[in-house]
Amino acid sequence: MTNTPYNPGQEGAKMGFADAMSYGDYLHLDALLDQQHCKSDAHDEMLFIIQHQTSELWMKLALHELQAARDALQQGQTAEMFKMLARVSRIFEQLNSAWDVLRTMTPADYTRFREALGPSSGFQSHQYRLIEYVLGNRNPNMLRPHEHVPEVHALLADELARPSFYDEVNRYLYQTLDGHTDNMPELQLDAPHALNAEIQSRWLEVYQDIDSHWTLYEMAEKLVDLEDYFRRWRFNHVTTVERVIGFKRGTGGTSGVQYLRRMLSVELFPELWTLRGDL
Repeated sequence: MTNTPYNPGQEGAKMGFADAMSYGDYLHLDALLDQQHCKSDAHDEMLFIIQHQTSELWMKLALHELQAARDALQQGQTAEMFKMLARVSRIFEQLNSAWDVLRTMTPADYTRFREALGPSSGFQSHQYRLIEYVLGNRNPNMLRPHEHVPEVHALLADELARPSFYDEVNRYLYQTLDGHTDNMPELQLDAPHALNAEIQSRWLEVYQDIDSHWTLYEMAEKLVDLEDYFRRWRFNHVTTVERVIGFKRGTGGTSGVQYLRRMLSVELFPELWTLRGDL
C-alpha cells in the first residue's frame, strides 16, 4: 500500500491537451452539456429533459442503422444488414431501460413543471415518426405536426415517397423465391402496411422449409426480434405515462394513455406474426 497518487502519465498516458484533440473536443461536450435548459425550478425537470434528449440520440443512431440496412439489402449484402438490424434491437433495449429511470419521477414531481412544457410533446418527435415511416407504419396525417419546420417536413415526405424497409424486404422475398418481383402486390407508399394474405403465404413457404430458405428465415426472425423490442418500448411508454399522469390528456393534446394504448395494436410486420398460427 502507498499514499502516492497514481500518475497515469508515468506509463505514457497523454496528460496535456493544449496542442491536441481531447475527449471533450471530439464529442463536443461543451455544446452537448449546455443543452439542458429547465423552464422551472423543479428538481425533476432535468431528469425529464435528459431522458428525452438521450432517447433522441439513440433514435438518431437507430435511423442511421436502418437506412444503412436498407441500402445493404438493396445491394444484396444480407450479412451486413443482419448486423445492423441486431444493433437496432439493442438500441431499443437501451430505450426501454430509459423508462426505468423516468419512472422514478412521481406524479407530484411531474406536476411541478408540466405547465412549463406548453403544448410540446414526444408525440411531435420527428425522429420517432421517421423510424415508423422507414419500417412501414406510414400515417400521412402525422406530417402535419411538422409543417412549421420545412426541412423536417420534407424529410418525412421524402420517406413516404420511397419504399419502406419492409417493402424492400418483401421485394427481396419475391426476388429470391420467384427470381422476379412481377407477382409482388402493389406497394402502398403513403399508407400503413396492412396484413396481406399473398405476402403471408410467401413467408409461410419460407418457414415451412427453413433449410432451403435459411437467409430469408434469418431475415424474418431479425425483423421479429426488432419489432419485439419496439413493442416493449411502446408498452413501457404507456405504463410510464399512466403511472405519472394517469388518464389526463397529453401535453400535445392527444388522449394520452388511450392514444398510446391504441398504438400498441399496430404491427409493423403483420405477416411475420400472423403466420405463426399456421405452422
